[in-house]
Amino acid sequence: MQSAFYVSLSTQMSVDKRMETIANNIANAGTVGYRAGGVSFAAALSKAGSTSVAYASSGRDFISRAAGDTTRTDNPYDVAVVGNAWLGIQTASGPAYTRDGRMQMLETGELQTVSGSPILDAGNSPLVLDPNAGPPMISRDGMINQGGRQVGAVGLFAIDDGASLTRGENSSVIPSIPATPVLDFQKNGVVQGSVEGSNVNPVHEMTKLILASRSFDSVSSLYDMLDSSQRSAIRTLGGAT
Repeated sequence: MQSAFYVSLSTQMSVDKRMETIANNIANAGTVGYRAGGVSFAAALSKAGSTSVAYASSGRDFISRAAGDTTRTDNPYDVAVVGNAWLGIQTASGPAYTRDGRMQMLETGELQTVSGSPILDAGNSPLVLDPNAGPPMISRDGMINQGGRQVGAVGLFAIDDGASLTRGENSSVIPSIPATPVLDFQKNGVVQGSVEGSNVNPVHEMTKLILASRSFDSVSSLYDMLDSSQRSAIRTLGGAT
């Protein structure tokens, strides 16, 4: 009986975590460059006497790398990343990588994200343009030209498929394995004058939220039933002489 309580409780905790992740995805469905989160679950086995009991694990967070829809803006400081690549940005905690290609140039020429993080080139150095040369022209491979003169290149980076990702600022991610500069610009690149939206599908997320909510209610009902059965057993055994 006690094992059943613990199994029920572990399931409630895992479903609650899933609901929190889905709700966060829905809240960021309109956030440029946002990558949807998910939780993978597995059974955790515990040996109780001669019986193995399977509990629901707390779950492992992961971040989807699927691409979002691209929207044309015609803003020369916007770029949408094409392929399996990321823009490099400098944050207070070190380099991070984002698909949010909305940029701005300061009066001193520094190229930054809309939240103020420096945009990096392939050598992990902050990009500085000519503030008096007008809007940049950015080619597919990230090369930046102003007034017919090459002034730098937007760095594109590849993240190893085996790397785990944690969230950073500006819809960015921080990989467990250092990212490497992209060398293949046939499959990867940038499109100037466009931005990539969130890869969250609101309809799918709402469906998952409803299913998770029903699962939580079912487990709660099971817990209440187990509690009622235990109370009944205690009353019966307590009245026995």
